[in-house]
Amino acid sequence: MPQALRLGDSGPEVADLRARLTRLGLLCDDVSDSFDPTVDRAVRHFQQERGLNIDGAVGPSTLRHLEEARWQLGDRALSFTPGHLMRGDDVQALQRRLTSLGFNVGRVDGIFGALTDAALREFQRGVGVDADGTAGVQTFRALDRLDPSHGSDTHGNVVNGLDESVLVAELAARIEGRLAALGTTVLLTRPAGGAAISDADRAAFANETGADLFVSLHLDACTSTDACGVASFHYGVAPDAGWSHSGERAARRIHQAILSAEPMDDCRVQHKTWELLRLTKMPAVSI
Repeated sequence: MPQALRLGDSGPEVADLRARLTRLGLLCDDVSDSFDPTVDRAVRHFQQERGLNIDGAVGPSTLRHLEEARWQLGDRALSFTPGHLMRGDDVQALQRRLTSLGFNVGRVDGIFGALTDAALREFQRGVGVDADGTAGVQTFRALDRLDPSHGSDTHGNVVNGLDESVLVAELAARIEGRLAALGTTVLLTRPAGGAAISDADRAAFANETGADLFVSLHLDACTSTDACGVASFHYGVAPDAGWSHSGERAARRIHQAILSAEPMDDCRVQHKTWELLRLTKMPAVSI
């Protein structure tokens, strides 16, 4: 564009702008090529979200951000190309995921640079994906192996603006990253944002894969401020009538490790007959 587009302009460039804003959900397009007040408001809203000068004018900077905003993680393969660095919201999303897993990408800026390349290769080595520095289908699948107890279909508790599904997803991401860095193969029963599945299906998945240990993460809420701390559960009816001794040992070791790392009220290790604990063939623990 030779000059910035602004309120009152019209033509094919404005039609393209309207299409971009519509794809971002900022405009309900009426198949027009006019830069009218609704477009002006949408542009200003976009500029505010992106930390740009809020002037309603679409110049090179705003246009570049509009181009970057069109990409979502998984839309295209990402890689490090010296001299022609890939930019976009998908790159930024990748950087955020890697950072949450404990990998150093430097600044989360949406630019696929050398540090992002190194972090991606380290992640790929840790999860057993070809460490080629290209974020493609296999890498995206590895990143999606996140198993929060509640996902998009079941958000769980929401208290004081804190969403259980979001908090558990962040917690699971950090745990997965640290285990992967130790060479542990981590399999998730439910990808982030995936459809809700039953505890029986989760147990079946774990049994089919021959997993060595099943760990389920939960965050609970209560209106009473006296309710707090950490509790761990394993399968058990009574010591002489159905009891997972290996599950109990795993639960006690994990429970003690949590208390050692973070001072919290000890709500003890307990036995339950929940499906998640009862149907798994390997030691299973719910935290």
